Parts: sequence; C-alpha cells; structure tokens
Amino acid sequence: MSLYLLIDVGNTRLKWAAVESTKSPTDRQKKMWAYSGSVSSQSLKSPESRAELSEYIAKTIPQPDVIAYCCVAGSMALDGLQMLFPQWGNIPWKQLRGDSSFSGMRTLYQNPERLGADRWAAILGARALSSSNSLVMSLGTASTIDLLGANGLHYGGWILPGLNLMQESLQSNTAQLPLAVRNLALNTPCGFGTNTDDAIIQGCEAAQIGALQRAMQLAKEMQCPIERIWLDGGNAKMLVQQISALPPALALPVEQIDSLVLRGLWVWLLQNN
Repeated sequence: MSLYLLIDVGNTRLKWAAVESTKSPTDRQKKMWAYSGSVSSQSLKSPESRAELSEYIAKTIPQPDVIAYCCVAGSMALDGLQMLFPQWGNIPWKQLRGDSSFSGMRTLYQNPERLGADRWAAILGARALSSSNSLVMSLGTASTIDLLGANGLHYGGWILPGLNLMQESLQSNTAQLPLAVRNLALNTPCGFGTNTDDAIIQGCEAAQIGALQRAMQLAKEMQCPIERIWLDGGNAKMLVQQISALPPALALPVEQIDSLVLRGLWVWLLQNN
C-alpha cells in the first residue's frame, strides 16, 4: 500500500491530505482522507513557520511515497513549499499546473499555462465524480466558475471577487458603508435587505447566485445543458443554503463537495505516477 500526500496552496489557506492507494477518488464519503489539515498560506513565508508545519505533518503521517501539489499563492509561497520536509529528501514531488495534461480531457483556454492550477485540479476532481455537463464553482478569496462538458472539454470560465472580497471592497472604497458581517446563527434567505448590513451581505450573495444562473443559461445556449453544479470552498455551505431557499422555478442542481482541488490532484497523480 502506498501513501500519497496532496497539497493545495491557495491565496489564503494551505490544505493538505494524505490518502492511501487502496482508496478511490470517486469515493464520496467525507472520511476518505487518512489524514488532513489546513493552515494559513502565510506559514510558508518564514523558516520558523515552515519548520513547525513540516514537523507537524511529518509526525502526523507515515512517510509518503510521493507528494503532489498545486500552488496559486505566488513564487514566494511556492519556494517555501518546496523547502518543506528536508527529512524526506528522497521523495518525488509532482506539480500540477494549469497546462498539465490529462488523458480524456482538454481545455479551450487560449493560454493553458495561465489557467489557475487550482481551477484545473477542481475540474479534474469534478470529472472523477461525474461525466455529465457540469459547472465547477470554488468560493474562496476569489470565486471561480468553470464549464466542463460531458465530452471532457473545459470550455472556459469566470473569475469574480469572492464574498469576503466583495464586502471588503465596499468598506474600503466607500465613505459610509461598513464591513458587514453575517450572523452565522441566522440563515436569512437572500432578499432585499432592510438594513445596511443585510443589504451588503445579501447583495453580494445575490451576485454569486446570479453568476451561476447566468452560467446555466449560457451553457444551455451552447448546447451544453447543466446537470450538476459542484460547489467547493470556504463559503460553499452558506451559498448552498441560500440556493436551497430559492423557489422551484429558480432551483439549481447544486451539490457541495469538500476538497475538490485535492481530489483532482489525486486523480492526476494516479494517471501520472
């Protein structure tokens, strides 16, 4: 039995998971990872933080057979990542990029090397779960929506500010709007806000949902009707709740799936190991 260590370095968080080779990336259960964790991506920027992270992971998991990773947090984070685990100097590292090839799939992106590695990994992860026409949405620092056809073709996608970034931009660039904070104890359906905080929060949520609805319409016009929408990222659970409150006429076929990027790394590694 082999052990694979998968690392996704985003703009805000570094997520990692170790998975045994006896498992399958098509498994939908939440307990599929033998080990997993998440820390701030800032942990890669100082020798002390890197040493602490390296020691923690090395003590948590057996030595893996290979490490697969993707990084969209910039060159400094990438350099820091590659300095982790000096104690495992003989382990091969494999980097998934936006232009990494995958049998049975291709992208229409004009410059695939400019496609975010996390977006490509999430697309691969979605493909492992379903061969239907899909939208893949990640709700992190930025929100991304990508169209994946049943034919394995990535038609392209959108990048828009994430929910927190939308709210922070309103605070930073206006004179009188506050930084609105959602009350997590309340699951208020998206509507017209009757106070400033609700107007900001629900307006930003409506923008995210509206982007999905427009993507659904556009995909239908392209003869690629959507059967599944995969949502991942820190704000996915909240947006699923808002979408579930929509009237039937506006219903969207959404499903929340955690760690889609890590799943895609895993799928890619199996094909390229």
